[in-house]
Amino acid sequence: MNDGYYARFDDSGRGQLLEAHLNGVAALASKFAAQFNAAEWGQLAGLWHDLGKYRPEFQRRVRGEDIRAEHSGAGAVHAKERMQNKGIPLAFAIAGHHAGLSNLSKEAQGKTPLMKRLENNNLVYKALLNTIPAQFLNMPLPELPECLNRLPEESPEQNRRHMEFWIRFLFSTLVDADWLDTEQFMNPARTAARSGYEELPSLCKRLEQHIDSLAATHSAQQQVSRLNRIRAEILSSCRTSAEQTPGLFSLTAPTGSGKTLSAMNFALRHATQHGLRRVIVVIPYTSIIEQNAQVYREALGSENVLEHHSNLDIERRNETLGDEISQKHDLASENWDAPVIVTTSVQFFESLHTNARGQCRKLHNIAKSVIIFDECQTFPPGFLLAILDALNELQKNYGCSIVLSTATQPALEARQSLPQGLKAVREIISQPALLMAQLSRVTYHWPKLDDPPSAWDDIAAQMAEESQVLAVVHRRKDARELAVTLQAMLPDESVYHLSALMCPRHRLDVIDHVRNAGHPCKLVSTQLIEAGVDLDFPVVLRAMAGLDSIVQAAGRCNREGRLASGKVIVFKGPTEPPPGSLKRGTDITATLLTAANGTLEPNTPAVFEQYFKVFYNATNLDDKQVMRERQEFNFVEVANTFKLIEDGHTVAVVTPYGKAPGICQEIQQKGISRELRRKLQPYLVQINKRDLDAWVQDGALSALDENLWILGDLYASRYDIRYGLDIHREQGPNPEALVI
Repeated sequence: MNDGYYARFDDSGRGQLLEAHLNGVAALASKFAAQFNAAEWGQLAGLWHDLGKYRPEFQRRVRGEDIRAEHSGAGAVHAKERMQNKGIPLAFAIAGHHAGLSNLSKEAQGKTPLMKRLENNNLVYKALLNTIPAQFLNMPLPELPECLNRLPEESPEQNRRHMEFWIRFLFSTLVDADWLDTEQFMNPARTAARSGYEELPSLCKRLEQHIDSLAATHSAQQQVSRLNRIRAEILSSCRTSAEQTPGLFSLTAPTGSGKTLSAMNFALRHATQHGLRRVIVVIPYTSIIEQNAQVYREALGSENVLEHHSNLDIERRNETLGDEISQKHDLASENWDAPVIVTTSVQFFESLHTNARGQCRKLHNIAKSVIIFDECQTFPPGFLLAILDALNELQKNYGCSIVLSTATQPALEARQSLPQGLKAVREIISQPALLMAQLSRVTYHWPKLDDPPSAWDDIAAQMAEESQVLAVVHRRKDARELAVTLQAMLPDESVYHLSALMCPRHRLDVIDHVRNAGHPCKLVSTQLIEAGVDLDFPVVLRAMAGLDSIVQAAGRCNREGRLASGKVIVFKGPTEPPPGSLKRGTDITATLLTAANGTLEPNTPAVFEQYFKVFYNATNLDDKQVMRERQEFNFVEVANTFKLIEDGHTVAVVTPYGKAPGICQEIQQKGISRELRRKLQPYLVQINKRDLDAWVQDGALSALDENLWILGDLYASRYDIRYGLDIHREQGPNPEALVI
């Protein structure tokens, strides 16, 4: 065997033998793929992925010659030649392990489809047959995993989607194994820094001790209060239900009932009982992810809880956790190799549908996890079929247990009108309807059916009469207009405002201020506050909306049960909700309200089941045809269309809030880098691309790159410390900034 073939050389000139690299990647990929019963397939992917590096051209290139030598095609051709159509999954993974997954036959965005890649590399492969060691070429061929056996009750389209999903996980094992083996050779200290997490049984014990210590801080009167008694019952149900066999679960409990820690207790007990590997908590909004992640860090130790999302405040995290833990988390965010992960719906579901190697790298570590979907009613309806298909796959074929946690449980079960729905979902709490009734802490006041819309002046006047009050409206413009109107009525009081025109760090600071504000406190917000933000008001006003949104807003009312009953006032605002899902939900609520003679009592699961069934029946649940593209193995199209936050319509503006000016100054001195871009994330606001030209013509923005712009010093007043970015450009340049 020729020992002169190398995979790479480090900076000192030390070389990694190609054979050692192939065997190293094969061992890791086999270990990873074993978690979904595909160890032999992972081994083959590892052994064959770099067969093209036996090319003389590549060996000259790796020794420093400036020549091109594509190397991932030969192994893909070998997989197809050895295994015919059964080798297509391996061919996809091998051909894409640098460039990402391609389409099967259809060219897209200049990316060569797999079948064309195989054709283009056929001669290269044949020229290598006498060079590649026979032990690699003649490996025994495995059977396809049981999960890919065609079932008579499933359609051909379903079977193709099973295969498509499996290809993603196989691809993930190869990409991560290739990355880690290369890292072990090039930077072993980096590899060593990845270890050192606690095991799940230990974390479960820590959590239960933490919960017990919290309960011990309550006074005797608090411990026997109705709210804490029910919280204890929910916790007990979660602990008992954890013994059930893995599968699909729902946790239906109202806001303020202790779901955050109780669901984690279920997950850690369940994982420990059944040998699952990690807990993943998926949260819809970045506005609450930091809050929940902090709760878990306090209970489980900061080092054991990875918070991973696009708006993570890296600088603040580093200051809080220290360099060692922060470095460990940076490494774990690459492949989710940590015991507890807190992430967003965008990060989780887009990773399952992307074709990019970096994002796909983590997928194999989702297998054999307990996944908690917090506020699952927020699943975007236009992608619901793809989401449900993914949840069914994860539960059935990848050893995951799924927990759907919310006060407003959507109707996701399989039925005639939703055959792609979830089957055999088990409720963790035995009598959720009774629990909802017992924990009812608010009284709903509905508008009369023939009431005209209220003016902002009238709503502001109603808020002015209350000492502490929250109002939730549909649009960012509505929030600003109502807050300005209310502030004019109460010039001597602080009126708080929240909307997506404020950067994430600004919003979190306002939430902290409101939480500690005392009396009086008046807050106007868009719906970003509704799902899980830990605030408590005696009175909440909500513009007429979907029933789930109204109840989620009500979750901010009398949250701690200090009053006999909080007051939730639903009003007809002067503006309509935006078209699409928000408008459809509002109309359905109005229809249900009419049918109920003007009064709804939403604290019953049956009402939500009725609401969501009507809502889903009126909605295209595969709006972008993701399912069709998946079953055609069009990985590029799937990645481009499955965007929970659509690309291309907005650009990011760096606001002059907090530490952003200092970071921008650093960028101007050093140039933009990945690290500095990440530091800017908490200070960004998105504006519509159609507004960009006007801002640029004003001289208000200068470009860092195509989709990242800086608000200039002269126009810093366009970012208001109370209302955020002035998208209507009412503020001109700051006259004081013109004075030298």
